Formats: sequence, structure tokens, C-alpha cells
Amino acid sequence: MNDPQDPYDPYAAQQQLIGYDAYGRPVYGQVTAQPVQPAQPVPPPYGQQYAPYPQYEQPYPEPQPPDPYPGRQDPPQWIPHQAAPQQQPAQAPAPAPVPEPRRAAPAESAGGVTDAPGGRDYRTEQFAFIDQPDEDSEDVIDWLAFTESRTERREEARRRGRNRVVALVVVLALSAVGGLGWLWYTGGLPFLDGPGQKKGAAAAAGAQKRDMIVVHLHNTKRGGSSTALLVDNVTTGQGATVLIPNTLGVPKQDGTATTLGKAVEEGGLATRESLDTVLGTRIGGTWRLDTPFLERLVELVGGIEADTDAAVPADEQAKTPAVAQGPKQSLTGAMAVAYATYRGRGEPEAKQLERTGRVLHAVLRKIPGDPGAAATTVESMGQILDPGLDAKNLGGLLSRIGEHAKVAAYRTEVLTVKPDGGLTDEAGRKVVKEILGGSFDAAQPGAALRVGLKDATGDEKARVAAEAALLNGGYGFVDGGKADRTAAATRITYQDQAQRDRAVDVAKTLGLPETAVQKAESPVNADVVVVLGKDYKPS
Repeated sequence: MNDPQDPYDPYAAQQQLIGYDAYGRPVYGQVTAQPVQPAQPVPPPYGQQYAPYPQYEQPYPEPQPPDPYPGRQDPPQWIPHQAAPQQQPAQAPAPAPVPEPRRAAPAESAGGVTDAPGGRDYRTEQFAFIDQPDEDSEDVIDWLAFTESRTERREEARRRGRNRVVALVVVLALSAVGGLGWLWYTGGLPFLDGPGQKKGAAAAAGAQKRDMIVVHLHNTKRGGSSTALLVDNVTTGQGATVLIPNTLGVPKQDGTATTLGKAVEEGGLATRESLDTVLGTRIGGTWRLDTPFLERLVELVGGIEADTDAAVPADEQAKTPAVAQGPKQSLTGAMAVAYATYRGRGEPEAKQLERTGRVLHAVLRKIPGDPGAAATTVESMGQILDPGLDAKNLGGLLSRIGEHAKVAAYRTEVLTVKPDGGLTDEAGRKVVKEILGGSFDAAQPGAALRVGLKDATGDEKARVAAEAALLNGGYGFVDGGKADRTAAATRITYQDQAQRDRAVDVAKTLGLPETAVQKAESPVNADVVVVLGKDYKPS
């Protein structure tokens, strides 16, 4: 304990505790107690009058600050210029009286409760609501969110499933309706004739517009040629290539018979008219295509792709194939020429013609669909010998047939020929009539009557005599070859009633009675057909 008379008192510089104020707060130093003045209300702005906000006394004293020196006894108060008082034992200060809060009258209490126990009222401003942290609250929220999201996912999955089922049902219904409609249109439904069927039947029964040219592929290295007809059926929107063997018998301009291969080698443009006579067609032009120009054409279209049925050697000495065997083989110009002209040892001519047809089909698929661009390609190739077939017409025809080939509206057929040069019955029905549209009325206007001769006598002398009689009579001769079996009586048939009188004239020319003339389906594509029987006796 420090001496109060010590000139250096460590507590002298500190304020001395005098007492406590009316609220129980400690007072240091010489403080003159001042009466607590009530807070004056702030006057409202000018022109605005508000009722004074009721002032309430603090119902409880403010909490005392903690003692910075716990357990320390405060030194006695020292007053300057006075003798230090006798040291007295320290006594704890008496606690300040806690003022009792003023009770408001029931009329003055706002939001208070007057019927509380003990008559004490409570006000809402005396309560403070504090959010108590709950350890399980976040877990509950997470579980609710998880449950809600899982329920939403299930509902979304059900909704998508229902939409898919509905879409599938709609697609199936539309497909069924479209299929039934197509069957009805094309006449596929029983007992119902659709307009498409009627239109197709009318087109098949009526005259069809066809544009066609004949192509002669000349092998400039090994000799020989291959002939094909390129057909564009404008009515049905289909294209075709008909391959013609060189053994087909055709008439010459002087009326004598020859083969197609010899007629092409002679180089006459009259081969087109000879084919028209035999097939009953209207060929629009002749396209001579030598193998070097075919090679150039393939290079101009960027190469071709074809299914090859044989491996073609590069030459006779080389053992490695220039063209491999297999589907979808990429061919350059030289490879295309080698494959188109290849004929293996002992193979029939039809095999080599099929390879030529595959190359032509692949080239047509690569021809530009624009007629102008196709004409430019053909003109760049540089070989058109027929004055009636220019680059514009040829390019337009090739582009149209090429469009058919690209959409599989295209077919390739080989015209079957008998050993004697005549057409088979199947070739006459399937190829000549269906694809080429050859008929008795398809001859050029003003041309001589075409008379077909089919030998059913088995006697070569009788056939030669009948052929000479028809040629001397000024008729166009069409060699129908030999019949499959002999016939006892000769028949002269016609298909158009307008040709009956001319059929009678043919019978008189051959020295046959008029009773031999009858209307029937002609086995040979000609205006009038003579099936020579054993009753024919040359005059």
C-alpha cells in the first residue's frame, strides 16, 4: 500500500473514483452531479406538424463495463491543498439504486399486455428475436432440394417418354397413310384403280416419246467395233442402253443383207436407216466414238467407277492386271478403254458388250446434269462426225440420260440375236417393243413397206427365193431368221387394219392366196410379217 504522503503517487495522475451516477455508472474526478435533463424533441420542419414521439425511460440500467483491475482496492480520494485523510479500510461502494420503470397507463401503452401476472405490462420493443442456428436445418433443406429435383427429373422423363410415343404413333400413322395412298395411286390396292395406274397404263398403251442415238465404239488399236443405242424415254422418265451384237442382220441400200459389224466397218451413215428398218425405230443420230476419244471423255469427267467382272491385263506380255476385278473399281481413261474392249479367249460377244455397257453407264453418271455444261464437255472431247448431231444436241441428250442413271431410272439390255442374224422372239417383245418402242408404224414417213420374213420351211432355197421376190417387189426386207419349228402353211400377218390391203399385195407378190392374210401379233418387228411355210412354192 502506497503512502498517501509520498510525493510520487502512481495513482495521483489517474482520476479518482468519486461515486456512481444515477444509472450506476462510475464517476471519476471532481464531477458535479447534474440533474438528468429529458431529451428535447427536434422541432419538425417548417410547415409540418407531427405528434411528438413518446419517450420512454430505459426500463433497466445499462450494463457496467468490466473492471480492468479486478481485485484491486481503489485508493482513497485525494484533494489538493488539503491534508491527506487517515487511511480507512476500503469498503465496497453501495450499489446504485435501480430506478423502477414507470408504468404506463393502459391508454398510453402501445402493443403492451396489461393482463400479465403481477400487473406488469410488456411492450413489443422490449423483445428481440434472434435466429437460433440449427445443425439439422441445412440437411433438411438439402434433402428437400434433392427430393424435389428427383421428382422433377421423373416427371420430365415421363413427359419425354409420352412425347416420344406420340411422335412415333404420328410417324407410323403418316407412313401408313402415305403407303396406302401410294398403293391407291399406282393401283396396288385390290378392286381400286388409282389415277397413277390409269396414267401409266395410258402411257404404256399410247405412243411414247423417245429420243435415241446410236453409238459406234471403234477400237483403233485392235480393230472391231461395238454398237449401242442410248434411249431417253421422255414419257416415262427413264433411260436405257441397248447393246446390239455385230451379228445382227441388216439390209443394205441395194436391198442385199449384211451384218451390223460389216456395215459399221464400211463407215456408211446408212447404218442408222438399216437399224430403223430392222428394229422399227426412229434413231435421231449417229455418234462415232473412237477409243482415244472415249479415254479423253473419261478423263474430262474425272474418272469413273464401275463393277468389273474380270481382271484385264495391261497388255499381252504383262501379267499384272491393268484393271482389277471387283466392285466399285476406279478407272482412268486408259483403264476404261481397256475394260470396255476386253474379250477373253473363248468368251461370247455378249460378255464384251456387257463390259462396254458398264463403262457407258459409269460415264453417263458423271456427265453434268446441266445441258450447257454437258455440251461443253462433249465439245471439249472433239469428235462428232454426224452433221445432224451437234455438240448441243448430243450434250443435252447425254445429260438427260445421265440424270436417269443417277436415280436408278436406267437399265441396260443386250439384244439377243440368233446365229442366222435374226432377232429372237424374246428380244422382239422385251427389248424392241418395251424399250425401243419399235412398231410397225414407227418407220420413217414415205419409207417403203417393211416386210419381215421368218423361215418355217426348213428349206434354204425357199427362203432365198422369197427374199428375192420381196426385194424385187420394192419392199423393205427385214430378216426374221428361222422359226423354232416348221409350219405347214404360210401366214401373212398385220397389226394395223390400215395395212390389210398392203398385206394382200404381199401375198400376191409371193403367189399366195388371200386367205393366208390375217390380223395377229407379229413375231417380227415389221409392218407385215411373212411366216414362210412348206406350202410355199417358188415361181
